[in-house]
Amino acid sequence: MYTKYFGFNEKPFTLTPNPRFIYLSKNHKEALAHLLYGINNHYGFIELIGEVGTGKTTVLRTLLSQRNYRSALIFNPCMTNIELFRNINHEFGLNSDSKYANELLDELNGFLLRENARGLTVVLVIDEAQNLSPEILEQLRLISNLETEDDKLIQIVLAGQPELSALLDLPELRQLNQRIAVRYKLQSMSMDETCTYIRHRMVVAGETGGVYFSRSALKLIHLYTRGLPRLINILCDRALLIGYGDEKRCISAVITVRAIIEILTVRQGRRYYLALVSIIATIIVCATLFMTSSYFSNNGSANQLNLKTPGIVK
Repeated sequence: MYTKYFGFNEKPFTLTPNPRFIYLSKNHKEALAHLLYGINNHYGFIELIGEVGTGKTTVLRTLLSQRNYRSALIFNPCMTNIELFRNINHEFGLNSDSKYANELLDELNGFLLRENARGLTVVLVIDEAQNLSPEILEQLRLISNLETEDDKLIQIVLAGQPELSALLDLPELRQLNQRIAVRYKLQSMSMDETCTYIRHRMVVAGETGGVYFSRSALKLIHLYTRGLPRLINILCDRALLIGYGDEKRCISAVITVRAIIEILTVRQGRRYYLALVSIIATIIVCATLFMTSSYFSNNGSANQLNLKTPGIVK
């Protein structure tokens, strides 16, 4: 809709994961480094924790793109023991038709031994692992017991929301919890990283200078989204749509506030309108304070960064 008007080749802020749009902040790079460290050292279990929208999927997709591993992803962890084994075998291209767990496990073990003999590391990634039952997690511990005399045959990455940590703290899972040698918790992006993220996605989408975000708009975006990539995408997409409707080339603070109001109104409904107005008023006050502070002074680091980033601020 607005892509042609602003000069984009495609929408820059879609929610659908696209490898071309991957942006790794410092935090994402650290998370990936922890995963690679645990896998390369064959620690067996690695844990990745992050709130909704922090970019866990981005990190996992980057990990799965590594060509020196035989990797598989399980993203629907609500299953029985047999379903778990079948899914794992299926993802690795193995026989998954058996109705018996021991036969499926034998098939997996043979595969792991063959890959180990070839010098390849096998990685199993379980996404949304906070939804796993204690029984399934115990089965994963048994799978991790597949090993040679001196090496783990499979590396298992458990990725999920903070509830995963609480789940692993259960007394019946203490053996598994003790085996997790590498843990990392994703944090949200900083203000500078938020600006760079927005710029990155606009460039990948074919940005030609047909639109830019004002400094105040960027600050509002960071305040509202708290640096969470998913929320940034939602808010920026809505702001661009409003800018297109108003035939504006600058995404200002006013347009951003309207976008926030529309998003919250859709989510909460009309009966929350007064609370919504209060929230927006608070955001505007906070943004005003920040804009009059040294953060946006001519010598401010953020101002220096953004003024050198065409297509973002003017």
